[in-house]
This record gives sequence, C-alpha cells and structure tokens, in this order.
Amino acid sequence: MAGERYDAIVIGAGHNGLVTAAYLARAGLRSLVLERRDAPGGALATVELAGAKVPAAAHTVGRLRRSVVQDLRLTEHGFRPITPAVRAFAPQPDGRSVTLWSDPERTAKGLRAISPADADAFVAFDRRVRAVASFLAHIGVATPPHLKSPSAKDAVAGYNLGRALRTMGARGRRETLRVLPMAVADLVGEVFEADAVRGALASRGVMHAAVGPWSSGTASMFLAGSVGDAGAAGETTFARGGPGALAAALVAAVRSFRGEIRTGTDVARVLVSGDRAHGVALTTGEEIEAPIVASNADPKRTLLGFLDPVTLGPNLVWRTGNYRMPGVTSKVNLVLSGVPRFAAQGGDDPERLLGRILIAPGIDYLERGFDATKYGRVSDEPFLEATIPSLADPSLAPQGTHVMSIVLQWSPYRLREGDWDSERDGLGDLAVKTLEQYAPGISDLVVERNVLSPLDLERDYGLTEGHALHGEPTLDQFYAWRPLLGHARYRMPVRGLYLCGAGAHPGGGITGGPGANAAREILADRKGRSSRGS
Repeated sequence: MAGERYDAIVIGAGHNGLVTAAYLARAGLRSLVLERRDAPGGALATVELAGAKVPAAAHTVGRLRRSVVQDLRLTEHGFRPITPAVRAFAPQPDGRSVTLWSDPERTAKGLRAISPADADAFVAFDRRVRAVASFLAHIGVATPPHLKSPSAKDAVAGYNLGRALRTMGARGRRETLRVLPMAVADLVGEVFEADAVRGALASRGVMHAAVGPWSSGTASMFLAGSVGDAGAAGETTFARGGPGALAAALVAAVRSFRGEIRTGTDVARVLVSGDRAHGVALTTGEEIEAPIVASNADPKRTLLGFLDPVTLGPNLVWRTGNYRMPGVTSKVNLVLSGVPRFAAQGGDDPERLLGRILIAPGIDYLERGFDATKYGRVSDEPFLEATIPSLADPSLAPQGTHVMSIVLQWSPYRLREGDWDSERDGLGDLAVKTLEQYAPGISDLVVERNVLSPLDLERDYGLTEGHALHGEPTLDQFYAWRPLLGHARYRMPVRGLYLCGAGAHPGGGITGGPGANAAREILADRKGRSSRGS
C-alpha cells in the first residue's frame, strides 16, 4: 500500500534522529521522522512519578554540541541549560569526600585535605586532559576516512587531523598517542595517590560500558567525555524542565523548518530495489517512499532488523552480529520527601549535591563491580551516578519533595540466573541500600520509585541489549571502526541508507554529534548527485 513521498525519512525520534531531521529540513528537504513510541525524544523522555517530573533514562545534557544549539536555534525553542559550579561529589566510606568543581583551582584547594600531592597535581592534570580532549573534539566533528579505498577528500581530512596533532607540539603528540590506549586506572594512577580521587575520576571512563577501570582503552573513553569545557571533572548540565524539554526544543526545531514527525508509527523494514533504499514499510503495511533513509536505531537493529539478510550477505550479517553492545546499566528514579544528607564531609551542603553524586570510592571497588558482570551477576557494590535535578530546577517536584535520578552500573543484560522481569525490583532495593551507606536515612525519604532494567531499556526505548550508547565505545569500535570497518562514514551497505544514531561516529551521549555529522554527509551526497545530474 503506497503512501506519500518524501525527500528523506528518519527512523526514530531520539535526539540524534531529531537533529538529523532538523538539519535536512533546514536545507529544504521534505523530511519525515517516524517514531515507534507515542512521544518523540527517546532516552530524553521526562515522565511523571508521584507528581514529580523525573528523567526516564538520560539525566544530564551537558555534552550537547554548541553548534547544534546554535544552528537549530534551540534556545529560541525553549531549551534552557542549567550548569552548576559543581561537577561531581564523591562521598567516601571513611567520612571524607571528593568534590570536583568546574574551576580546577577550586577542586585542587578542596583536595588538599585528602592529599596535598594530589592537590598540587590536579590543575596540571586538568590542563593535559583538556589538550588531548581538544584533539578528540577535532576527530569528533570529522567524517572517518574510508581506509580501504581513501579518496582525495579523505586525504584532506587526514591532513587536517595531522595539522591538529602538529599544533599540540611534540610533547602533546607523544602524550596523546601514549594515553589513548591506556587503562583509565593507569591514567589517574600515575598522577594521583589517593584512591578516593582515582575512583572519582576513573568512574567516568567506564560509564555505560562493559569494562572496568583496568580495561585497555578506557582512558580514551574518559578523555572523550572531557571534550568541550568538561576537563578532568567532566560535564554536568541539566535541561530546565527535565531532559524532555530538550526533546521538545528539537521537535520544535524540526517543525520550524517544516519537517514532519509521526509518533506511534513502527517501521518494519527498509524498502530496497537493487542496491538502493527507496523508502520504508510500516508494520501496518503502509509504504512511504523516499530516496534517503536515515536510521537513528542502533547498528544491529538497522542492519539485521530492517534489511533482508540476502541484501547484506553472510559476511556482513556475521560482522554485524558480532558488533559488541552488552548493556550493563539500569535506571532507578526516586521521589524523595526531602534532601538526603550524606555523612561524608560536605554532604549536608546543598551546593555540592547540585552535580553528579558518585558512589565510586576507589579503583578496586569499580573493578570488583565489573567482575560480577563477567559472570552474569549484579554486583552487591555497584557504581552509582546519581543526580538531584530538582535542587537546580525546583519546577520538577512539588514543594518539599525532590527527584533523584540514578544510573546503576554493572547490571548485565544477560543474567546467569533468573530474568529481569522477576529481578527488576531488586535493582531499586540495591540502589537505595547502597545509598543508605553514604546517606543514612535516605530509605525513609523515598515516596515513590520506578526501575528500568536493561531489558526495559531495550523494550521501552529501543536500546538493543539495553546499551545506552548503541554499542561499546572502546577503541575497536571508535572512529573508522564505528560501527564497522568500511561503514563508518554514516553510509550503510545499501545506497541511500544512512546511520545517524549513537552507533555512528563519534558515539553515544547527549551530543547530537552523530546526527549532525550524518546530516552533513547526506546533504553532500545529495549535492553530488545533483551536480552529476545537471
């Protein structure tokens, strides 16, 4: 049953899909976004719980590209970022704490009570991190080269990357090439002596991934999260009104450029004739024609779910099947009747609780938590990253109550014993029990909670295996190898089909980078076809 015809169809209204659609519509293409869920936004969803607004999945938006905000006029569409001075607060079992501020000097001053040597080292470490991160930022906006048959355009891109490396100086080049394959435990361990400091910093190098701090390449993940103004402390920015407010701004941007969005619309497959995509078929049987199809779904769902295996061929089916995306994170949302008081130093200071709250008291603690996932178990001592966004944005909760958003790390998608439908509530119990050790009495403050297991993240938000980043962000699935060697330039094996989600370069997180990069390549291909046809 044939339907309307568009210039471009985007599958999935997650933030990258909306970014791609907005850029294409801005360029004059008649664009349509198709979303399976009843509302756009994907992991940016803000849901109601006991009268409060809680972030269903993602809880911070600090890595969103400034160019995306400017190009799509997101501020005009209601996006209001809130960036506290504090980046992270890490309470310790012995009553001490580590506080990471946006100002490296302020962080160093606070570290003096834990380790004078670490205080002296922090500012220089932050400077080194920012230098390497600036190079990664350059990589992030670039289209990966085609390594098997590089073009003249790839040669120019390679030259520009080389020039970016040269500007770092000989010492900077050596440092960059040395640290990227390192374990984050080694990266922080060669600078800092206090395990509390090491754990607080290293936790960002393992976030959302099935790796531990001693895993090779986790330093590159830490550094990728330091792009922009993040530095060693990382980024913490909330969207006023919850992450759903950013989704609403992106939706408004798409529509301001006359793009269309349909929710409650499930794509069954991508239509292919010969070696070219020409639209999509819906589960209802309707077919919508378009010479450009961009998928915001993950690589496995895109290639193995939307295309016929005969179209891909056995080799590509096998390679895609081996793309690694073992989800290990869950989400716990709490509505609290008050602000929790942490027993550690500074834990009763609301300003310190405005950023990310890290339960990551050391390298060994993080590594032991990771060990459990190797055997299909949930660690009894999980790494938690929590936020209390209602402290920065009181509009999220009724007066006197607060929202706590918790990412619980190392709850494997595949359990050795039991299943997530029966084990889900245990995650909520574990999160509260773990927090109770650092914030006594928090369990008495819980008014309501909801829990999303890795299986729930897959079913509710289309995250295959519950992987928030659409695949491991390790070096073997980075840049020209993301998602697969030979298909890292947003162009999938079928002409006219593109990948614009977090499974494409530069990867996951609320950045808009994959969506913006993919739109650029789509428009370049369209311009090239127009030039050849004229």
